[in-house]
Amino acid sequence: MSIEWHTLDREPNLPALYARAATRRKITGTQLPDRGLRCWVDIDGKRLAAYRKVCGFADDGLLPPTYPHVLAFALQMQLLTNKEFPFPLLGLVHLSNRIRVLRPLGAISRAQVSVRVHNLQAHAKGATFDLLTTLDDQLGPLWEAQSQMLCRGVKLDGEPAEQTWQPAQALLEVAHWHTPADIGRQYAKVSGDYNPIHLSAASAKLFGFPTAIAHGLWNKARTLAALSEHLPKANLEIAVHFRKPVRLPSEVTLLASAAGSSGELRLVGAGELEHMVGQWQPMA
Repeated sequence: MSIEWHTLDREPNLPALYARAATRRKITGTQLPDRGLRCWVDIDGKRLAAYRKVCGFADDGLLPPTYPHVLAFALQMQLLTNKEFPFPLLGLVHLSNRIRVLRPLGAISRAQVSVRVHNLQAHAKGATFDLLTTLDDQLGPLWEAQSQMLCRGVKLDGEPAEQTWQPAQALLEVAHWHTPADIGRQYAKVSGDYNPIHLSAASAKLFGFPTAIAHGLWNKARTLAALSEHLPKANLEIAVHFRKPVRLPSEVTLLASAAGSSGELRLVGAGELEHMVGQWQPMA
């Protein structure tokens, strides 16, 4: 599929995009748009410091490997609320996330973010698509990510693909932390992601959740912060699959294989409830 790229001269306005998202509740088609969005963004030091604090990252002079998602969030919102996009943003489910760090994310003050969607596939509960995000500087590609999203209720031809993966290595406890009741609001302030299911029990109940749940990308960020000494700083691919949501507040335990160029991880709650599984490895 050939992509038609549109370059914006400034980051989109999030409040306007939230208003647009709130008014779109219907599926309008089964074809993804063939347009992508690009925009140069500046790295705000105060916002970056706040993100590090909320997610547990030390200030090592590098962007945290999950931080480009924050830089791209407004652009992703604009793409997913555009009238050409067939699915309502509210209600999309984040199934998995794969990050590739191509070069060390240091000494970056300005970068170009690009976003697009592709790979619409049948799923047992509807349909999935991939949200692709890339980060470039003047020298070229720095970072890229693929988020698989589920839209329930979409009818597509074809058989749903099997998507099962479990860690195969021996995993040991690496960290244990308390996930506070307000972590969704804390993360929203630094990321811009004010999805109601993360903010409070009252707002989450409007979407069928008994209590607020943690952002999936906060779970991944907090995990990678705890594994900072385990992982290389570049030439790195980190993939996770989101299982059961982390209800707020709660206690979680991170299990991982030994430090090295490749390994596996597992985030669990009480009663061995599996919240997230994943692996890291060198770039292919």
